[in-house]
Amino acid sequence: MSATSPTLTLVEFQFAAPVIEWRGPAPFYYADIPVDDSDDVKDAAKGLEYWGQVPVVVRIGETEFTTALFPKDGRYLLPLRDAVRRAEGIELGMVVDVEMGLNRDRTRPDAPRRNLG
Repeated sequence: MSATSPTLTLVEFQFAAPVIEWRGPAPFYYADIPVDDSDDVKDAAKGLEYWGQVPVVVRIGETEFTTALFPKDGRYLLPLRDAVRRAEGIELGMVVDVEMGLNRDRTRPDAPRRNLG
């Protein structure tokens, strides 16, 4: 854990989201953030977003990490890296409980917060 990496000290959003797969050149897994929660994130993130993405600090189970939300069809998708999915036993179709805050200092996007090795 780096001293420059953010920690989730303020939980701004809590929601349950289904894990979906979005196929591209390789399969990618996301937590599909509910529309109402996505609207709340969009309002809170005004001025933070870049190319439509929103930097966040996330906790799922015991795993805390930073990433950026992707906009899709009027809602946001939360990327779930393989290391995060393995650490928490997350599989396609599951519903995950998410605690999330905006990463206002944009420190180290997409860096895991615990030893996932």
